[in-house]
Amino acid sequence: MNAEIVSIGTELLLGEINDTNATWIAQQLKDIGVNLFYRSTVGDNEARITAVLKLAMSRADIVITTGGLGPTVDDMTRQGVASAVGQPLEFHEDLMREIEAKFARFNAKMTPNNRLQAMLPQGATVIDNPVGTAPSFRCDMPDGAIISLPGVPREMKFLMENSVLPWLRERAGTSIIKLRVLRTAAAGESWVGSSLPI
Repeated sequence: MNAEIVSIGTELLLGEINDTNATWIAQQLKDIGVNLFYRSTVGDNEARITAVLKLAMSRADIVITTGGLGPTVDDMTRQGVASAVGQPLEFHEDLMREIEAKFARFNAKMTPNNRLQAMLPQGATVIDNPVGTAPSFRCDMPDGAIISLPGVPREMKFLMENSVLPWLRERAGTSIIKLRVLRTAAAGESWVGSSLPI
C-alpha cells in the first residue's frame, strides 16, 4: 500500500509554521508498513488543492490531508476534496448538532460560519472527532481513499491513533518497512558511503 501526505495551509508554505504533522504521520505509516513516496504542501487555494489531490490520487492508494477543515474562508480542504473526487458538498444536519453541542460543552460562542464544518463531500464517511470541532472524513474510491484530518496536532494525532491507523492496518496486512540506522563519529559521509557494501 502506497500513501501520500498532503499538508494544506498557506502558513506552511510561508514558513510561519513547521509542518510537524507530516513528519509524525510519516513515522506512523512507516511503523505499520505503508510506503510513503511523496509529501506535498499546498496553500489555501481551492483550485491548487484540487490539482494536488488529483495528482496524489494518481500515484498513491491512500492520500492523507491535514489542515483546512476549520470554519474560515481560507479553510478549503472540503471543497478541494469534493472537486478532486467529483462529488458535491452536502450538509449534514447530525454533524451540525454535534458541533453545536461541542460549543455548548466548551462554553464557547458558535458563529454562523461554523455551518461550513458540517459540509462534507457527498458519500464521505465521517471520522468522529471528540477532541475538537472539525469533523474529519474519508472518501472511499474503487482504487483508494482520501482521508482528511484537522491541522491541529492534538486532534490529528488522536484521530490517527484511534481511527485512521486501525483502519489502515486492516488494509495494509502484515507489511513491514525495515530501517537500519548507522551512527558514526569523525567519519565523513563520502568515506562512510564508499566503505559500506551496496
